[in-house]
Amino acid sequence: MPPLPLLVFVVGTGSLGAEIAAVRLLAPYFGASTVVWANTIGVVLVALSIGYWLGGRWADRRPDMRGLCLLALAAAVLLAIVPFAADPLLNVAVEALDSISAGAFLGSLVGVLGLVAVPVLLLGAVSPYAVRLAVTEVERAGEVAGRLYALSTAGSLVGTLLSALLFIPLVGTRRTFLIFALAIALVAVAGLRPARRYALAPVAIAGLIALPVGTLKADADGGRVIFETDTEYQYARVLERTDGSRALELNEGQAQHSIYDPRSVLTGDVWDGHLVLPFTAMASPPRRVAILGNAAGTTSRAYERFFPGTRVDGVEIDAELSEIGRRFFDMSNPRLHLYHEDARPYLRRTKARYDVISLDAYRQPYIPFYLTTEEFFELVRDRLRPGGVAIVNAGHAEGQDDLEQVLTATISAVFPHVMRDPIEDTNTLIVASERPLSAAALRRAVPKLAPGLRETARDAADRLGPPLRGGRVYSDDRAPVEWLIDKSIVDYAADE
Repeated sequence: MPPLPLLVFVVGTGSLGAEIAAVRLLAPYFGASTVVWANTIGVVLVALSIGYWLGGRWADRRPDMRGLCLLALAAAVLLAIVPFAADPLLNVAVEALDSISAGAFLGSLVGVLGLVAVPVLLLGAVSPYAVRLAVTEVERAGEVAGRLYALSTAGSLVGTLLSALLFIPLVGTRRTFLIFALAIALVAVAGLRPARRYALAPVAIAGLIALPVGTLKADADGGRVIFETDTEYQYARVLERTDGSRALELNEGQAQHSIYDPRSVLTGDVWDGHLVLPFTAMASPPRRVAILGNAAGTTSRAYERFFPGTRVDGVEIDAELSEIGRRFFDMSNPRLHLYHEDARPYLRRTKARYDVISLDAYRQPYIPFYLTTEEFFELVRDRLRPGGVAIVNAGHAEGQDDLEQVLTATISAVFPHVMRDPIEDTNTLIVASERPLSAAALRRAVPKLAPGLRETARDAADRLGPPLRGGRVYSDDRAPVEWLIDKSIVDYAADE
């Protein structure tokens, strides 16, 4: 028979380890924003609470070790099924929710409920069941309960750290679930007689661990997946199409975060605007630029072609995206300097001053809240040289301007001059500077630009207009970005 403390500890590691791994399962479909984390934590807490209640009732009805071990084994088997059920379940959820344009909140809630609620409920039932078996004297009930729940909590801490720091980076999300399931199954089977009858469960789980991991998301929108990985921060894949072009998709894949075309450094897309909009205030090419959200280096590659003397500081929190850029997106600009840090801490730390700071840091569909606040844009202003330009990509659902209005209001609280370039139906570039901005200045710069960039500049000058009005100024204390974007998605669905 396994000692009760060991069983409680191992089950504790599985319960919180599964929570961390569940967020990674959801990320390719719904991103990894705070609302996804909130749904996951909320569902896990509710499932554990119900499990505590049911575990106490089951223990009173069948107070024996065999019942407890069967309960733990059932939880282990269900936990092992989770990563294999994820793809079909989440694909169905995404398709159903896309039809009503629901946001990540509802989608991730449905996903986490369907995947982990039941196994976590069963894991939660183990601790009260174990307390019932361990208490032999009423006088020591408090001591026994406290010790076992302390062990369970310690196990949860170990499971969290093992998931985040060891298992997910080394063996991936699927095998993380299976490792925790195997550990629980082994301890549970040790308490069952005859053990051989139940040994098939851990053997089967061990066999699943040995299976090669297949494609996480097969649907490639007419392209071919040539690379995919779970990075420390997100799911990433590279799609290659028949014309040789490539696209980097992150998490749910609803947006392209970098593009590569072997025939041109221009994309006909939002990245091109970052090359020409500085000339709304500047008469000469920038000497030094910062790209906050460099991804696989689309913009830096274009700078190499059109402005080879410009130093580009590419700030990208996910170092593996830089490796993807070098391997698949020709990110080879000799004047590119990479900094694998979060954008705002980087700006706070650096002593560099820039002619241009471009912000394009998204975890679709959300922009990190701390990159939308007045305090952040004050930091951007302080890191610009006199007359420098800030360019912010405001991504949004088609026809929904709420995020752009908020960003414009917040930027306008810091910069005296702001303009907008509605470069795409789903992207607007907001330009800001302490120096006056104008489409006329951009047109005057056209003859000085490389021939391949002149049409891009003329098109941008034709689109440039005054900033949108409305919207509130966001601060570090209050910046409900996720709520705002989900509201825009729902409004878009209602308009449709």
